[in-house]
Amino acid sequence: MSAEHVGELVREIAPLLAGLTLREVVARPPRDLLLNFADPGDELGPPAWRVLVSGDQDAPRLHVQRGRFERHEGPLGPFFMRMQKELTGTTFRSLTQISGDRIVAFELRGDETRTLVAELVGRHSNLVLLGPGERVIDVLVAAPSTQDNPRLAAGKPYAPPPGRALKNTSTESTIAVAFPAPSAEPTLRRHETANPAPASWIVENALGDQAEEARIARERREIVERLERKAKNARSLVHGLSARLTASRDVERLQQDGELVKANLSRIPRGAKSIEVDDFFDAETKPRKIVLDPKLSPHENLERIFERAKKLERSGAMVEEELALARAKLARLEDFIARANTDGADFEALGLEAANTGVLEEKQIAEPKRREAQSPRVPYKTFHGVDGSEIRVGRNARDNDDLTFRHASGNDLWFHTADTPGSHVILRLKTHEPHPEAVLDAAHLAVQFSPLAGARAAKVHFARRKEVHKPRGAKPGLVTLSGGKILDVRMQPERLTRLLGTHRPPQPGS
Repeated sequence: MSAEHVGELVREIAPLLAGLTLREVVARPPRDLLLNFADPGDELGPPAWRVLVSGDQDAPRLHVQRGRFERHEGPLGPFFMRMQKELTGTTFRSLTQISGDRIVAFELRGDETRTLVAELVGRHSNLVLLGPGERVIDVLVAAPSTQDNPRLAAGKPYAPPPGRALKNTSTESTIAVAFPAPSAEPTLRRHETANPAPASWIVENALGDQAEEARIARERREIVERLERKAKNARSLVHGLSARLTASRDVERLQQDGELVKANLSRIPRGAKSIEVDDFFDAETKPRKIVLDPKLSPHENLERIFERAKKLERSGAMVEEELALARAKLARLEDFIARANTDGADFEALGLEAANTGVLEEKQIAEPKRREAQSPRVPYKTFHGVDGSEIRVGRNARDNDDLTFRHASGNDLWFHTADTPGSHVILRLKTHEPHPEAVLDAAHLAVQFSPLAGARAAKVHFARRKEVHKPRGAKPGLVTLSGGKILDVRMQPERLTRLLGTHRPPQPGS
């Protein structure tokens, strides 16, 4: 719709709503609102007028709603719930066009003035709720979190989107000329002799059909993309299982290679990448090249070959069954994709059928997440020891100094790998004596967050924080100790896995 069309609709709708109460706000995510206006005190009768406000990206529109409006089933997002709470029961005051552009404002009066602004500007259409002083209360489509100074930030005065309305000086720029005539006339109510909102009826038919076509296209694209992602994974699984099945059929050859390596073990030097031997399993005793891992010793290579042969033998029977299931699932997915690309497909029913047959997960309808205020940055990561104690790990050299000298108490334990750089680690103590397992936990983290990560063993300094000192002029992270001990740490993978799984964002001020 052009700015002229919006202005024509505002002039048509505003008089119809004079003195009416907004009895109900019907939300239809993702972008539609139906405003049901009624005479004050009329709580049971049909609405006097229903007005659709849509921020649909493909067909943004405003019009009196005559046709059927399907209500949304399922949870609503925070914006729609707030609209219902803030606007239901308010009294219509005015409907205006802002700056002669494709922007309209419904002013509604309750305990406080509320204004619903609809920016009907194509792909960037939006709905905004304003409070006293025309300050933003809520917005349907929030600005990206990466945007430094969003135009529609809560609490800020409302500012229209940049740009000017496109003026059309042609006398023929009317809704009746711009849009095709509806194929049918609206059903008039008993007291009506003519349709009091003819422009709305034209827009409802033209853009309503366009919005429905766009909705169908979006649903088709969405379900096909979901099915294609699943089909891609299924094809990869079939390919992998086929390769495993082929490999499992080579068990006998792999066992023979093991015997050949075993017979020639004394000839294999450490670090060899391969060995060429006479294949006495071949009728002609042809030479055979066997690939080895140079990182492994000859005995380790031999054990690896026989272990791989045993593994393939055990999995061979299972692979055939798994491959049959994977191929059946891929066939079902391809069948659903073909049906989704058929004209007239019922995508809601198709998605439900796909979920019921296990082809797709059932689509979850979740409320949009509110952007939470970011907590102030702290210079450490937080983990928890086996006894529940808090262990803090510095993020970098400067953060190490900050953690040690500003975020630790004097009796807390300080850890750092011996003779290598790495993170400072602080074990926070609730009592004077630490739990022995918590000490080992903190030492493991000191090794993990150092260049020694992955080592089987390491030496770790630990001391009371009050025994750690910062020399004047020393570079970030460099400290000296006036006490403490050195702990020989033999790394335990299970302990480290448990510790890393306890990572939680640190709480500011703790």
